[in-house]
Amino acid sequence: MVDEKKKLERIYTINLSAAYDYIRTKRCMRAIKILRSYLARHFKADESNVKLSEALNSYVWRDSMQKPPRRVKVRGVKEGDVVNVYLHNEEEIKKAKEQNKQKKAEKKKSAKSAAKKDEKKEKKPTEKKEKKKQVDEKKK
Repeated sequence: MVDEKKKLERIYTINLSAAYDYIRTKRCMRAIKILRSYLARHFKADESNVKLSEALNSYVWRDSMQKPPRRVKVRGVKEGDVVNVYLHNEEEIKKAKEQNKQKKAEKKKSAKSAAKKDEKKEKKPTEKKEKKKQVDEKKK
């Protein structure tokens, strides 16, 4: 028998407006604490076992420490005792970024190949003209 870890996945919209009750310079830190305590309570885990993703952290801090978002939609996954928390659409964002990188790389390749073709086209007529001049000179 294989022991499989039980995965519990839930999506929550968490209200962070209570962070605005604190002084300006500590609002974002308070919003992170609110996130952790809310998720620890709902997943029945310890606050030290709640791990926030880098994207979620940067989303909360994006408008400076003085203006955290009023609410955030998150996806929590509990594996054993650890709760990993992500933005609800974090995977989609990563896929979209990867696709954009691939498109840009393809455009660069096509631009380089088009430039090479243009160079070759420009070189061929000049070479032909030079050969014709050489032949004309020999005839004279």
